[in-house]
Amino acid sequence: MKRALYIKFLITYLIIGIVGFVVISTIGSYLVEGKVEERISQQLYQEANNIAQSQGESYYTNQLTVRELYNSLTSLAEYQNAEIWLINRDGEILIDTESELDLDNPDMLSNFNPAVSTDKFYRVGTFYGHFSQKMLSVMVPVTSNMSTRGYLAIHYRMSDLYDERESMLGNVYLIGFVLYISSFLLLALFSSSVYNPLKKIITGANEYAAGNLEYHIPVETNDEMGYLASTLNYMSGELAKSEDYQHTFISNVSHDFRSPLTSIKGYTEAMLDGTIPVEMQEKYLNIILFETERLNKLTKGLLTLNNMDDKGRMLDITSFDINQVIKNTAATFEGICRTKKVIIELLFSDTALWVSADMSKIQQVLYNLIDNALKFSNKDSSIVVETTEKHGKVFVSVKDSGIGIPKESINKVWDRFYKIDTSRGKDRKGTGLGLAIVKDIINAHNQNINVISTEGVGTEFIFTLDKSTPNNSTTL
Repeated sequence: MKRALYIKFLITYLIIGIVGFVVISTIGSYLVEGKVEERISQQLYQEANNIAQSQGESYYTNQLTVRELYNSLTSLAEYQNAEIWLINRDGEILIDTESELDLDNPDMLSNFNPAVSTDKFYRVGTFYGHFSQKMLSVMVPVTSNMSTRGYLAIHYRMSDLYDERESMLGNVYLIGFVLYISSFLLLALFSSSVYNPLKKIITGANEYAAGNLEYHIPVETNDEMGYLASTLNYMSGELAKSEDYQHTFISNVSHDFRSPLTSIKGYTEAMLDGTIPVEMQEKYLNIILFETERLNKLTKGLLTLNNMDDKGRMLDITSFDINQVIKNTAATFEGICRTKKVIIELLFSDTALWVSADMSKIQQVLYNLIDNALKFSNKDSSIVVETTEKHGKVFVSVKDSGIGIPKESINKVWDRFYKIDTSRGKDRKGTGLGLAIVKDIINAHNQNINVISTEGVGTEFIFTLDKSTPNNSTTL
């Protein structure tokens, strides 16, 4: 299985880390340097103004000697970690805290022009070419008696500023690194809660695609992944049931078709090769006709179930008298009842009882239920068909006093091709589809059907229909 998603996540995670480092080391470094430069320059400028207004003015009014001023400025320079100059108007450096005091041979600044203004109160550079490295310099005039007597300059090494910048960035790097490493917990959380369950789900999907519908996806979490896994497990279970049903369905259809076809083929060949004499052919032709009718009935049942399984099916809902439909359906069994000596009793709660349903489908339900009752009724017994009305529903009951249904078979009678007699020898005329058709028709009407049976006593089927008025009714 490819790990493309996981690899993409890792690559994205690494890219975020690299981009974050680059951003901090470039844009972050530039911003931090600007802030440090602004802070230091403001401090130096304020300090230069204080020195110029106090000690510088005192020097030019002869209140301080040059040696006293030198010693004072040297102490301040050491405290500020800077270099302090006193410059006259011609550009001569009278006092340099980094050099010995020498008024006889002062250094001279070339092209010194303090009148040239800049957009900032400080400058970064070599200060008129005097320094060999970059310096941050501030310079303020020293005035006495309303005139400029000289200039006080303070120089701060940019290398020290860079060191302070890197110190601040180092803390940022450390915090960023700790956060980046800590965020690996998110990766671990992603792996345990998303990626690992997803791998198991993908494995399950591959197993299902390969036909292994018994595979169970081992994800039991109470989140979306767990819900997806349980849904897929349920789906595979339903598909497995459907596959089992298909195998059973094909097996049952093959069995029910094979038996009559074998009889038809065998008797036909026997008549053609003379094994069955001419005088006996009528008997076997009747058997062939009987088996043909059974095949026809089985085919019609399968077509009915196929139509009921069609999700786009439409019921022809009308209002009709269910009592009259029962009378007409029961009348079709007169011949069979006479032969088996079984009586069909009709018990109606009213002369007419109107229902809303598909009349042809309900006729089929009644036919299958009465036919099923006759099939398992004993001689000289009765079948009771009764209608009652309760709470806007019509209840239709078909009850026999036949052999009954074993308790273990009650829930199986609705299964297609299911027969109580598993040997299939007792009821050769049955296809095992009648009650399955009944169940599907009633379900299609959004109604209920139940069965009550006691072995050796009899069976009762009860289904419901919606009650209606005779308006727009169907005439039978």
